[in-house]
Amino acid sequence: MSKLFICFTTTLNRIVLMMTVFCLTLFHKIYIMKQTLTWKKKTFSEDYQIYDGVKQIGYLKSSSFSQMSRGTINGKQFQFRTKGFFNQETTIVDGSTMQPIGQIRYNSWMSKAQITYGDKSISWQYTNAWNTKWTLSDEKGLRYFCQKKACGGSIGVNEEEDLLTLTSLFVTNYYQQMTIAVMVAVFIPIYVSVLT
Repeated sequence: MSKLFICFTTTLNRIVLMMTVFCLTLFHKIYIMKQTLTWKKKTFSEDYQIYDGVKQIGYLKSSSFSQMSRGTINGKQFQFRTKGFFNQETTIVDGSTMQPIGQIRYNSWMSKAQITYGDKSISWQYTNAWNTKWTLSDEKGLRYFCQKKACGGSIGVNEEEDLLTLTSLFVTNYYQQMTIAVMVAVFIPIYVSVLT
């Protein structure tokens, strides 16, 4: 009986060890990135500065009242042109040739977006309830993991693509602008009705 018990516990320990190794491997593939970039943004600004260490490698400039944003990263220029009113979508334009190179489609709940460019399709989505973490992934798995703090954040990168770095920030900025617009649309009538 004791040999059977020892055999059982040994087998159980091996299973637990294999599951632990599997989970650590999965965690490593998902959250351990090859490179980490950082970004900074002033409190009420819509301009982002992107850094690799201490060196600024790019920026993204947006405006609440404009349907276009401009960005540069590692010497490459891009524009994001948003069209539509209720069902908005954004065209990504190569800043040097002024040719469309991609598209961003948003979902109604302001939590996901689909980015297409060339023959690639990338899913952008928030990963927590506070909308401070988001990922970009494709059929191969996680490519970017982004985390926002008060006036900046970090971008974990598996396969660096300059366009995706700017697009990840553009989409979150777009959703922040839409959230503010919805709040204004809801609270101004309430405020006016309370005053009258």
